[in-house]
Amino acid sequence: MSRPQEPHRPFFPFGNPFRMISPKGSTLSPQLLAVLHAFEITLGERLKKLMPKSNDEILSLSWMSLAMQMLSETHNDIKTLITDLDLPVHDWDEKWIDVYLDISVKLLDICIAFSSELSRLNQGNLLLQCALHNLNSASSNQFSRARSSLDGWKQHIGSRNPRIEKCGGILDNLVGSLDLPKVKKSPKGKVLMQAMYGVKVQTVFVCSVFAVAFSSSTKNLVDLEVAETYRWAPEFKRLHNLVNEELRVRFSGGRFTVLKELEAVDSAFKELYPIIPDVADPIGAELDLKTVEQLGRATEKFMEGLDLLAKGVDGFFQVVLAGRDALLSNLRSGGTVYDHVSGGNIGAQAVN
Repeated sequence: MSRPQEPHRPFFPFGNPFRMISPKGSTLSPQLLAVLHAFEITLGERLKKLMPKSNDEILSLSWMSLAMQMLSETHNDIKTLITDLDLPVHDWDEKWIDVYLDISVKLLDICIAFSSELSRLNQGNLLLQCALHNLNSASSNQFSRARSSLDGWKQHIGSRNPRIEKCGGILDNLVGSLDLPKVKKSPKGKVLMQAMYGVKVQTVFVCSVFAVAFSSSTKNLVDLEVAETYRWAPEFKRLHNLVNEELRVRFSGGRFTVLKELEAVDSAFKELYPIIPDVADPIGAELDLKTVEQLGRATEKFMEGLDLLAKGVDGFFQVVLAGRDALLSNLRSGGTVYDHVSGGNIGAQAVN
């Protein structure tokens, strides 16, 4: 169950997020620079892996699964970076903790929304399987039953998921969280905040694209500007511009969906449905089996893609949850932990 939607507000307006964190005249040690450089180079390589070879690959379920895998790996890298910095949690600035906890709970909510949509799409596939079963059986009512199942699929797939509709507000808050807390006296803190910025940019971008794909609307599309000072900026800009532009082009054409595999199912459905005999008795009625097989293949491929993506979303959920639990555990070991954002005892709050 998702947490109640909080009022719309930016998270932490600490200033311009598109500037370098280190003020003029400040320097980082070679060791800290090496840690930061390694993180940013790896982030750039991951973004490069997401560059599709052709526009047709964009919003395929395999591409979305790769995007979720890359996101999980980047979030795991933050744990490694903190270890490399030797920056114990009890030395974190209170603002950093607030940022992390607020963002993590929003990400858990958005993962729950994505998982619910994947489950909804899979429920629609059950109707398709039922239709295919009837079309391949010898039942006297096979055609009418198949039509009924296909009618149910069309109605189901065209409905809206309330949880996905709420993703826009969550994304607005995540965009607000891109503002970076000021770091004055901690070189390690500056490295952590700069790395966190890269993580947040990648996260907002991927979640925005997923929300657009699942809502079949560009209203959740987020345009991000990143300063050239970040090593991963060129890779991000190329990926960001290509994907966002392609999404706008597809929706401008009034397409039913931007999910490649779902488009294939819908195309096969449109070809099959009109030629199903509208009779209860199949005697003398003929059906082109090639169109039935085409829908069967498209449905199977769609189901396989959904299963792979669902595992990726669940994996990302577990990464975020594990990171949040580890932080809270470390904080509790040093005393009572309070959620500075909500004003309550965060240890007593459950993330549903």
